[in-house]
Amino acid sequence: MPTIVVTGAAGFIGSQVSQQLLEQGYEVIGIDNLNDYYDVRIKEWRLALLDNHPNFVFYRANIENMDAIRIIFNLHRPEAVINLAARAGVRYSIENPHIYMTTNAHGTLNLLELCRELGIEKFVLASTSSLYAGQEMPFREDLAVNTPISPYAASKKAAEAIAYSYHYLYGIDVSVTRYFTVYGPAGRPDMSIFRFIKWIMDDTPLEIFGDGSQSRDFTYVEDIARGTVAALKPLGYEVINLGNNHPDKLSTAIELIEEYTGKKAEKVYKEFHKADIFATWADVSKAKHLLDWEPTVGLEEGLKRSVEWARENWEWVKEIIL
Repeated sequence: MPTIVVTGAAGFIGSQVSQQLLEQGYEVIGIDNLNDYYDVRIKEWRLALLDNHPNFVFYRANIENMDAIRIIFNLHRPEAVINLAARAGVRYSIENPHIYMTTNAHGTLNLLELCRELGIEKFVLASTSSLYAGQEMPFREDLAVNTPISPYAASKKAAEAIAYSYHYLYGIDVSVTRYFTVYGPAGRPDMSIFRFIKWIMDDTPLEIFGDGSQSRDFTYVEDIARGTVAALKPLGYEVINLGNNHPDKLSTAIELIEEYTGKKAEKVYKEFHKADIFATWADVSKAKHLLDWEPTVGLEEGLKRSVEWARENWEWVKEIIL
């Protein structure tokens, strides 16, 4: 089976993508710098699920370091690259915009340059629904996304543009997967679902930006990973939404978490952030057509699994600082 490089392999989505590739018989070269944007113990927990697999090799490296990445690529000669290494989070990008551009844009450029140098024909780029700010819902891939409202979204737009130029100039086959509010077990602690579960379980008031009526197209991580792996097929250059195609209010998600934890949340409402989108909703008809993909795990089941994971790992999850 082919060898695939997965960057961000210790990340929330990257670890799931790596797991699914291994289950399908691929050799996976995982790269991650294990930065401390959030508690590294979660990344180590995810990596531990992969480390014992005979077809998984892990390197602690930064995609911004071209020399280090070149050594890895030359050693393993992968057939494809899935770039899931990224700085994520809208609000944090406002505080640290330079980090987002260097990782998300320049890091992507480094990987594409290595694809060009080594003749690697397939590149999958993780992108974001944050690009659709201000557009009519449901969000379609052919909508203009030229007015990003956060450095995070701008850095992802830059990565998409760089990827297209390498497709046009060098014929690299590129799939851009735009993700919609990914959640699930071992999620990112800066994301609302992880926070709400932890806060409710340890009796901490929930911080809600806005009145809770804003909606998200919450998409379960295993569905996202499955769509990402499917995007390895030859497509030319395509942008593809991966979402649940069913927006739910934040207040609905909180009510479900209260039900599954058996605890009532105290809520503290804060001003809605200017860089946030009020609602997201993915049109996934293109993913169905090109990838034969559609989501399979609804919000209720996904939240049950997320709460169950938090309970099973509470001894160390409770210590994570949000």
